[in-house]
Amino acid sequence: SMSIEITSGSVDDFFASAKETARDIDQGKRLTRKNRIWVAPEDMMLLLKAERTNLVQYLREQKKVSFTDLTKKLNRSAVSLNSDLKLLSKYNLVHVHKESNPGHGQHKVVETNLGSEKIEFRVEI
Repeated sequence: SMSIEITSGSVDDFFASAKETARDIDQGKRLTRKNRIWVAPEDMMLLLKAERTNLVQYLREQKKVSFTDLTKKLNRSAVSLNSDLKLLSKYNLVHVHKESNPGHGQHKVVETNLGSEKIEFRVEI
């Protein structure tokens, strides 16, 4: 199964990691599929806050939920939920879009593409 690694680092770290992957390929090592997301250190601390990790866990179970339901289920204000979703969207952890709701115009929907893979948060200080 694919693991998702969220790493805090610079562009230099990114290229060092790419070099490491290239070396593994040269040595004929079998590569495991990995999704590595590079996160700004200041965002990393925000992503690890309980209300955000709870939100990610809830979305992984639900896969897709309306914004209104989300505010009710998690007992959150629309404003605080929006700011969390903005941060999670920045790193493609969630996808927020509008969908037509027959007879009720449009409503905002929150989806995640994350399966049940383990998500690793890594930070280097």
